[in-house]
Amino acid sequence: MSESTAPLAYKRVLLKLTGESFCRDRSGGISMTEINRLSEEIRNIVESGVELAIVCGGGNILRGKQFSDNSESIKPATAHYMGMLATVINGLALQDALEHIGVPTRLQSAISMESVAEPFIRRRCVRHLEKGRVVILAGGTGSPYVTTDTAAALRAREIEADIVMKATRVDGVYSDDPEKNPHAIRYDRISFQDVIAQRLQVMDAQAFHHCMEHDIPILIFDFQKAGNIINAARGVQVGTLVNSDPAS
Repeated sequence: MSESTAPLAYKRVLLKLTGESFCRDRSGGISMTEINRLSEEIRNIVESGVELAIVCGGGNILRGKQFSDNSESIKPATAHYMGMLATVINGLALQDALEHIGVPTRLQSAISMESVAEPFIRRRCVRHLEKGRVVILAGGTGSPYVTTDTAAALRAREIEADIVMKATRVDGVYSDDPEKNPHAIRYDRISFQDVIAQRLQVMDAQAFHHCMEHDIPILIFDFQKAGNIINAARGVQVGTLVNSDPAS
């Protein structure tokens, strides 16, 4: 069976987009060229029948912890709120790009801002997904000191997603830093327990443990390669799958 005709492996997907997805070559800011390319990939996955929720990062604009670490005049909590607002900016850009190509969307924010986004309400979010709308989830969890990785893990459980797909600039999980160790091994599949035993970096620790405790698979893959998002939803080998049973 070809990749283009493979059936869906996951019906409802939580896609975590790093802030780097919204800019070019880690330059920061927003690149509509990158967002438009990403939007085409998202349209393909939605047209295949996947119910898709997206959690946005905001690091292309501001990372709260790094900002507070470098500025004594900004309190850490304030810096984290600023980072959460950055995810809303990304969400707005992605929403317009998707709707420009005919993909129905809803932007929901964990921080109340009715003028630009709906509040996150679990039942409303699920209903949008059932109607074929892409739900963009911004504002993190609405609380400081919580990463967007953790927000993705929590939202995945709330909406009963089949998997958390984390789109990054690396093509999977390695036994060591591949930029420093040319002999590092890339895993196609690995268990939660082996990730802990080998002290591998997959997601924020709190997010990882939440997925492990509630048996939510995690897929780490390179979002820059065309077709990776839809192929991942079809179960085609893309990146590294982390779950309870790597043989399954």
